[in-house]
Amino acid sequence: MSAENSITVDVVSDVVCPWCFIGQKRLDKAIASAGDIDVHVRWRPFQLDPTIPAGGMDRRQYMLGKFGSEERIREIHARIEPLGEAEEIHFAFGAIKVAPNTLDAHRVIRWAGAAGEDVQNRLVRRLFRLNFEEGVNLGDHAVLAEAAGEAGMDASVVETLLPTDADVEAVRNEIATASRMGITGVPCFLIEGKYAVMGAQEADTLADAIRQIAQAKARGELETATG
Repeated sequence: MSAENSITVDVVSDVVCPWCFIGQKRLDKAIASAGDIDVHVRWRPFQLDPTIPAGGMDRRQYMLGKFGSEERIREIHARIEPLGEAEEIHFAFGAIKVAPNTLDAHRVIRWAGAAGEDVQNRLVRRLFRLNFEEGVNLGDHAVLAEAAGEAGMDASVVETLLPTDADVEAVRNEIATASRMGITGVPCFLIEGKYAVMGAQEADTLADAIRQIAQAKARGELETATG
């Protein structure tokens, strides 16, 4: 396909954000309905809470500290669960025992991007499912290495790199860049690096945005607008 018919979507997200999981499913639908537009997806890091210790925290205690009561937590989950079911996500919030620090998960996602767009997309989907549907601790290096292998990466290389500081600063710098751009919540879909669609918008909304920007790009209007 021609470059004019090619669109890049950078998704700023965190793998422990349920709205990001919903947003991923809706983006898939949007891409499928966007016609012959060639959409390239890249996953960018964001941390909902970078203050969580490297070893994680008890999720129940963490949620109570954040939201104040079991009733409030139940209300939040009850609001999200049916939206997930509509996207074929089976949220198992009760199975999640650990609130992890997601810095290491984002490092692996970054390495997956270097291995290829398809690899990165497979990894992100697997991490979402592991956390939200299986209740697996995404701060566990063994879990991350296994998920990387399932996505098509060399699990042994990931296992070797995770205990090091490889790309820690690079990921933190990307998160800082998102903050400087004014991104305070996720998911955020950056289309062609210029147009931001905030939140887990409906698939039709995302598809319309992709089509409109693709058409503007084909007319040469994106360069004009930023020139």
